[in-house]
Amino acid sequence: MDETLPFLSQGYLLYLALLLFTRGLDFLSTWIATPHMVLEGNPIARKLGWKWGAVVNLALCFTFALFPLPALIIATTSVLVAAHNFDAAWLMHTMGEDSYRAWISRQHLSVRPSLYVFCLLSKTALWGAVGLGLVLFADGRLVSTGIGFGMVGYAVAVLVYSAISAWRLRRVQRIRAA
Repeated sequence: MDETLPFLSQGYLLYLALLLFTRGLDFLSTWIATPHMVLEGNPIARKLGWKWGAVVNLALCFTFALFPLPALIIATTSVLVAAHNFDAAWLMHTMGEDSYRAWISRQHLSVRPSLYVFCLLSKTALWGAVGLGLVLFADGRLVSTGIGFGMVGYAVAVLVYSAISAWRLRRVQRIRAA
């Protein structure tokens, strides 16, 4: 599983196509949901913006296509992120980025923090459990292992970025209340 593919080999080109397609889906879904990156959860992506984000992602695709396991992990995580983005992109697009952010912020602030944390932990634990199950029962198979680790990576990313967002929102609320 620690194999490296020769540059421009058939395998390399296959993984490159997979990465370009799945990272492209992530970019497309993000662009539909938040064209001005107002709602982007990843602070690094928000700081890079579209132009530099595309350059960095292309470089990552060309690099990670050399390594099948990381390529599968990145591709899986990217597809899951894109699916998540597409789930609410229509609403974000229709409402507008600022209106959606204000609305979702009101919803976050109106729920008990313990309920939000419980739901967030439950959601990410379930995704992570399915991914971990794939890894544990993969029996050394590359694709199952890569998809499993990609699901675990997605669960961790959702947990981390959602927690950061909720923490910032609560912090701003406490500052305003003071």
